[in-house]
Amino acid sequence: MKRTMILVAIALAVAAAGWAQSYTVQSVTGRVQREDGNRRMNVAVGDVLSADTVIHTGIGATLVLREGDRTVTIPASQNGKKVADLAGAGSGIRIGGNVTQVNTDAANRTTAQVSTASARASDAAADDDIAAE
Repeated sequence: MKRTMILVAIALAVAAAGWAQSYTVQSVTGRVQREDGNRRMNVAVGDVLSADTVIHTGIGATLVLREGDRTVTIPASQNGKKVADLAGAGSGIRIGGNVTQVNTDAANRTTAQVSTASARASDAAADDDIAAE
């Protein structure tokens, strides 16, 4: 039983290491830093950042990261946020696709009869003769 528990613990540790996400820095524009303990270090091309790395991007800065086959661009003024939060890690949502055809002929367009607040007020005033008083 003890041996089984040890093997299970080792298997879980190996699996957890495999699930840990890492991001490779593809490009850096402007001032981009990561937190390392109590200090900030500049980020350079080729650095490998973990999902828990806290980064700071200055005004006009961008950081392009690669995770597997996915490229993530982090814009300026993202201060004190984890890479995983900025990159949308774990969301499972992939955005992509191409629009192949758009049909804009009259039969496919509709207009709704939506009144505005001023139109409703005018109608109410006309109904109650408020404007005449």
